[in-house]
Amino acid sequence: MSQETTTAPATELPSSLEFPFDLVREDLEAVESEILAQAKEFDPAVEGYVAYVCGTSGKRIRPALSTLIGGATGGSTDEHRRLGVILELVHIASLVHDDIMDGADIRRGAPTASAKWGSTISVLLGDCLFAHGLRLATTFEDVQVNRLIAQSALDVCQGEILQTQRRFDLNLSDEDYYKIIRMKTAALFAAAMQVGARLNGASEEIQLRMRDFGNRLGTAYQIYDDCIDLVGDEDEIGKTLGTDLQKGKLTLPILNLINRASTPQREKLGRILLEKEPIDISTLAGIADYDGALEDALNTAHGILVEARADLDVLDDSDEKKALIQITRYLDGLLDGCKFS
Repeated sequence: MSQETTTAPATELPSSLEFPFDLVREDLEAVESEILAQAKEFDPAVEGYVAYVCGTSGKRIRPALSTLIGGATGGSTDEHRRLGVILELVHIASLVHDDIMDGADIRRGAPTASAKWGSTISVLLGDCLFAHGLRLATTFEDVQVNRLIAQSALDVCQGEILQTQRRFDLNLSDEDYYKIIRMKTAALFAAAMQVGARLNGASEEIQLRMRDFGNRLGTAYQIYDDCIDLVGDEDEIGKTLGTDLQKGKLTLPILNLINRASTPQREKLGRILLEKEPIDISTLAGIADYDGALEDALNTAHGILVEARADLDVLDDSDEKKALIQITRYLDGLLDGCKFS
């Protein structure tokens, strides 16, 4: 186990995504063009919907991971870019469905599909994107690659079901929480890394360690996302925030808060959630040690990122390996900026 501390040395690497994303700039431009081109694969009556949701570009972190691990294990190829396209389509499909369930109006600074066209069209649109992504996955000759991609898509869907089942459940354990976010968020990060290594014939050990890296990175990212939902600025983040508690999603900072609360405080929080009373930061701060609950969640994510960097020890030194490290450093920086105020 690495003896690294959770604080990154300021001089080790740049504190942004400029280095990793510049390293795979051409790959990501090709992936972006291919994602946008996928709209043409649908019926003309459906094409416009697909073009809209695929055009609201995010950071494309999953394609970046698939191409970076390709470079770190022998060289990025067209197959790594195709993998990135597929995983991004599955991710976009999950976001379309998430926004329906959360009642979110804004995603990446633009109206969500459900805000524009309603839930019925949006459910079917997400289904189309899932199906199309899995159809593209069948173009790989390695059947195990097909299976790993399909499993990651299945994990995403199952994770969402598990989370929905456990809404407003004050008995949700930390173990249950980690299982849910490992499935619904980290699965695609893990697939990008594991399959990306497999496409270059990497050893089983490297494939499994890269899967672990992806799981840890995705888990840490989801903890950050859960924290920012509580304390982030909607205009700055570019999506609807504050929906987790409204919908009864018990995230790590809230679970920490529950664990710190006295029995009367737990009962008060339970009543507020179950009766769907208005809830804000001041309400939470009045229940128990909210500041400490948030800080503990952030520190947990920092610790997970330390373990993720240790997973990369099996890779030979390369610019791509440095870029993967830098992605974890960037997330460390986001976590440091996610403070209660």
